[in-house]
Amino acid sequence: MNSDTNPNPVAAGPVAAALPASVVPVIADDSNLPLAVVGGFVAALIGAFAWAIITVIAQYQIGFMAVGVGFLVAWAVRTLGKGHTQVFGIVGGAFALLGCLLGNLLSACGFIAAERSVPTVSVAMKVLATPSLALSILQATSNGMDLLFYAIAVYEGYKLARRRPA
Repeated sequence: MNSDTNPNPVAAGPVAAALPASVVPVIADDSNLPLAVVGGFVAALIGAFAWAIITVIAQYQIGFMAVGVGFLVAWAVRTLGKGHTQVFGIVGGAFALLGCLLGNLLSACGFIAAERSVPTVSVAMKVLATPSLALSILQATSNGMDLLFYAIAVYEGYKLARRRPA
């Protein structure tokens, strides 16, 4: 087979025949971890902002938003990263958790801003610039059900972010 018809001649040529079978899929892998990380991060931000906007408009904390964030992050990592190794699952799970925490935090900032009649952006910037304040707000506004939905989101992010090997 020549290299003009095969996009990856190493994975199917005589060199691949001399390699152990476990190495060939690694060579043929078209995964992109940096793109998966960027995609997961952007998806987590989009999910967090959507979560906060919906929560503040509805005036009600909707735990199922975590499920949506998990799916969004997993989709981005899977689509952009194209990876099948465990690291892609870890990226998906970590960014799903980040999106959930940030969504809850931004929701709280929106409620604080509305209560005090100040711009939400100024509250969010102050909270995000002070990690101890952000942690205090998360602790004060979270409950056991939040942890359950976070766990579901992390599981989705981990499980769905990886492609299955062919």
